[in-house]
Amino acid sequence: MAAKTSSVLVQLEELKRHIGNGDAKILRALTKLSKSSFDDAESLIRLHETLLFLRAYPPNAGVLNQVETILKSFGQRVSQLRESGADLAPLDEVEVSGIAGTIVTSNFSHQIARWLVAKYPGQVSIDWDWFEEDDRFGATMPRFLPLLAEDAMVEAHVPYRQWLRAAKGRRNDLGWILERFESLKISDQAKAELYDSLKLHVIWKFGGRASRTQMKLAARKVFFHRTPLIQRREVSLVKELTSPPIPVEKLSRAAGEKILDLARETSAVRYRELHGFTYGDSRRVLKATLGRGTEAFVLGVRPENRLPLRAYHAALILKNGVPVAYFEGLSIFERLESGFNLYYTFREGETAWLFGRILHLMRQLLGVTVFSIDPYQVGHENEEGIESGAFWFYRKLGFRPVRPALMKLALAEEQKIARSRAYRTPARRLRKLAAGHMLFEMPGASAGAWDRFQIRNVGLAVQERMAGDFGGDAQKIRADSVSFIKRALDLGTRRWSGSELRIFESFALVLAMIPGIARWNASEKQLAARIISAKARGDEALYLRLMQGHARMRAAVIGFGL
Repeated sequence: MAAKTSSVLVQLEELKRHIGNGDAKILRALTKLSKSSFDDAESLIRLHETLLFLRAYPPNAGVLNQVETILKSFGQRVSQLRESGADLAPLDEVEVSGIAGTIVTSNFSHQIARWLVAKYPGQVSIDWDWFEEDDRFGATMPRFLPLLAEDAMVEAHVPYRQWLRAAKGRRNDLGWILERFESLKISDQAKAELYDSLKLHVIWKFGGRASRTQMKLAARKVFFHRTPLIQRREVSLVKELTSPPIPVEKLSRAAGEKILDLARETSAVRYRELHGFTYGDSRRVLKATLGRGTEAFVLGVRPENRLPLRAYHAALILKNGVPVAYFEGLSIFERLESGFNLYYTFREGETAWLFGRILHLMRQLLGVTVFSIDPYQVGHENEEGIESGAFWFYRKLGFRPVRPALMKLALAEEQKIARSRAYRTPARRLRKLAAGHMLFEMPGASAGAWDRFQIRNVGLAVQERMAGDFGGDAQKIRADSVSFIKRALDLGTRRWSGSELRIFESFALVLAMIPGIARWNASEKQLAARIISAKARGDEALYLRLMQGHARMRAAVIGFGL
């Protein structure tokens, strides 16, 4: 890359950090770069990511139009790089994958592999160069390939691809295998487990529309950032969480399917999968208008894919139609575990404002008042979180470490920062601070009630009861708990589906540990029955709202989780 082009690219990267100031310079830089060629992948990536940022945060129509024009050329630019013999390996990095003209290869789950074959049958295939599971293939495929056992059971080097080519004819190899799994008379979960055991790597040669380069939902009106972006210091979570309601509408099932497709595409081209996107329920998709050109699409999951105890909600977040982040919320009673993930490209945007709006939305939809941050989000075994100073991002928004020792350390660090603006918390200390959860409690919430709670401890309590009272037999404890809770709550389940009964069974394991549950009064039993029904058959937002009204159940579950 010419020195002049490099200088202009550096200038553009700096200008994007000061949206609202010097926008004319941004347009001039874009005009120059539109005529420039790049001879290395790293520089082309830098241009691409800067363009996506400006697409999401455009200062004016002129800049946005120029950004769109340059982005349309990226498929050709990547092809030119490939033809020149340049090293294209940087284009495969997780942070920047999905650029037009590239491909992704990943060990996608059964559900996503099915979705890819259904939506993009001509773009996906098996990458046999990554195939290493000969033993699993030999054990699984004889049910689909007659007489394969003659080879697989005794020969050391079986030509499985030759067998597959002979059987599938002209069919796509991945599509043929998935069809064979669909024909099995077993549950979807069993099919998924069997397919996933093969660890097949799938190549997706995605088209331009599914690439990050062209991935965009049409926006009715573009929000132009004519003034500087909102900074973290300008955001108050307390004010945000008590501000007027966010406009929300429920999408039709067809519209929900389109959002699910977009969410899966957004993840797949980044080598990612998210439970809420993979198993999202198109009947339960909400569109929330957050303001400043930002929309959040909140998804629930189908009953058969729900967690046993916690409610699960995911959200895809778009800025001027561009996917910029995703959110995962795991809730029980009034406590929500927050997983906010901003895509790498947009981390210099209005992150704190966006995070506050999402928590506001969850508060509005679910009634939650306590927000928890997992140690990984803060930097535990996550060097990216350490480098970005994630602990201080959450701390300055009002979150607190729940461990007394970590709170003491945080206060000591805050004193050092107050004494010297130049002071920066060393990485080794940030790693210590990241060792525990952080909580934010709304005014009026029960302070400290959830400090030591961990959902894993509830499961461990069930295991201990199983070992002590049922000789370690899972079937016995399940049957006993279900029978006991049915009697205690006078609950009828004859018309429930298999997935609904599975959820009830898991819930019963916990309720059966509550001392004196059979002596609860009639209203408490009726509410408990409604809670179970909402979890198994209804909407998980209702499930949470009902839970928040059952004080005795809440106290018992918190106790199991300590």
